[in-house]
Amino acid sequence: MSKVRRATMTDVAREVGVTAKTVSRVVNDDGPVAAETRERILEAMGRLGFQPNLMARNMRVGARDSTVGLVIPDMGNPFFGTVAGGFESAVRARGLTLIVGSSAETAERERSLISTFLARRVTALIVVPSADSDHRHLRAERAAGLPLLFLDRPASGLTADSVVSSNREGARSGVAHMIAHGHRRIAFVGDLPELYTRRERLQGYRDALAEAGIGFDRTLVEIGHDHEAAAAAVTRLLGARSPVTAVFAADDSAATGVVLGLARLGRRDMAVVGFDDLPLAEVLEPALTVVAQDPAAIGRAAAELLMARLDGERSRARTVVVPTRLITRGSGELRPSAAAVPTGR
Repeated sequence: MSKVRRATMTDVAREVGVTAKTVSRVVNDDGPVAAETRERILEAMGRLGFQPNLMARNMRVGARDSTVGLVIPDMGNPFFGTVAGGFESAVRARGLTLIVGSSAETAERERSLISTFLARRVTALIVVPSADSDHRHLRAERAAGLPLLFLDRPASGLTADSVVSSNREGARSGVAHMIAHGHRRIAFVGDLPELYTRRERLQGYRDALAEAGIGFDRTLVEIGHDHEAAAAAVTRLLGARSPVTAVFAADDSAATGVVLGLARLGRRDMAVVGFDDLPLAEVLEPALTVVAQDPAAIGRAAAELLMARLDGERSRARTVVVPTRLITRGSGELRPSAAAVPTGR
């Protein structure tokens, strides 16, 4: 099989209609280039898959350990904000500057951001993958020694370092907790099936059912990608011929929607365990029991792993699993004898 030729600086220049020197100025940030031209060059780099030789360039200009690029799905998600904060505080002591961009949970935007970060001299790259992303395009960079790290979800099509939560075990413990309180018809409400975290948590849900000798019922699994979808899922589940007595909400958005849906129905008797914690979870009635992640610890673990790579460690790719913990507050401890009684009938 013939080797695919990688795009060159000349290819980018030809695509944009400028000289290779102008492209070089953008890549190396060593001369004036009009803003519009700069953006066209960066866009062409991403489209053609052009990546500068980062290691050679950094040795040439003396730039080392200066900038880290971080790609997250959503700037407004407090979980990823805390992860970024934990990471930033740990790497700042090394004189590193963190640059953050949002992929909006799309593979196209994620790849474009990665291209932009690499073109702007990041000396390490951290990515929270989108649901349908493919990272084979980064194999050359990893082979060249660029530190690559994937957070919350592992890379796709690429063997690389990753830091994740104990999603499967955390979900298993949350569902087992409700089973221990007498529930057997427990619904699962979670994000899109393509997401690694959703798949792992669904498997943990199934593990708990199997351990208790409870059959898996696909009709009790619902997609709640946002608040309204999760709220609608709860309404469907409770309107079924054999309604559920408990709900496992597999992420913070699903948990918010489940709580919203139950409030609209006037139900305070349903057992609920959420994955991840919610602001004001303790002031709900009943307060929300959760399987809590530790986003700050994820950020710190990522920083430690990255520092080791920047210091020259060249061992095989590693996966660090950060434990979760069950926080009992009341909603997960309700028993089915109360939850099965409809209100207002």
